Amino acid sequence: MPHRALARAVTALVALLATVLGVVLVPGTAQAATVNYVALGDSYSSGVGAGPYDLSTCLRSEKSYAPLWAAANAVTSFRFPACGGAVTADVINSQVNSLSTSTTLVTVTIGGNDAGFADVITSCRFGSTTGCVNAVNESKSFATSTLPGRLDATYAAIRNRAPNARLVVLGYPRLFETNYCGLLAMSTYKRTILNEAADLLATIIADRARAAGATFADARPFFAGHGVCAADPWIRDVSGVIEAYHPNAAGYRYGYLPALNAVLG
Repeated sequence: MPHRALARAVTALVALLATVLGVVLVPGTAQAATVNYVALGDSYSSGVGAGPYDLSTCLRSEKSYAPLWAAANAVTSFRFPACGGAVTADVINSQVNSLSTSTTLVTVTIGGNDAGFADVITSCRFGSTTGCVNAVNESKSFATSTLPGRLDATYAAIRNRAPNARLVVLGYPRLFETNYCGLLAMSTYKRTILNEAADLLATIIADRARAAGATFADARPFFAGHGVCAADPWIRDVSGVIEAYHPNAAGYRYGYLPALNAVLG
């Protein structure tokens, strides 16, 4: 059969199949993929710091990166069980119940509360330098010895409930700039060792995420220059007990959201 006749025959066959299947094929276009998105994790996913919050005790905000991404990408479905204060056990024991075999995308921030984030920050902000150093060292010891196993179990639980989903693990930002920012600010030394602890935590989370076949989204480059003590901070200082040292609305929109977009394309 001549090439042109063969091409016409193939085109006619495709058109017939499209009619039978009820699908309209337009050259140069494709049907939008189904995206069933579930956002798991702790306060850095629920949106603590951004406000306003829902009526639950989880402090979920529509200004967090997860609902922002869901709205921008017109997802098929979106579930948001992320909860302020969550640890790995909360994800494993309850949050994964929002997953299913139809889930196609999962994001999560987790591990900071397991490593004692709140206690370390409190020790450093209001305690002595020695107390801060001890708290940081204790947290780093936990992060290197115990946290990896907890992360492995968490990612495995997610995989078990959502075997067809892409898993994106987002890290935590460095919280501080180390320039001078007033007599009442935390010392430069304290801020420096807290940032070093954040780097260690990011390294551990990234390693375990990759071992689980997940994608790691590093938030640190996107928050660089916008930590506490910056001219334009995206991290809250001690402006609120619950919201302290969490991203503000700009941090979720201009820090976390671009970090997620960078790995999802």
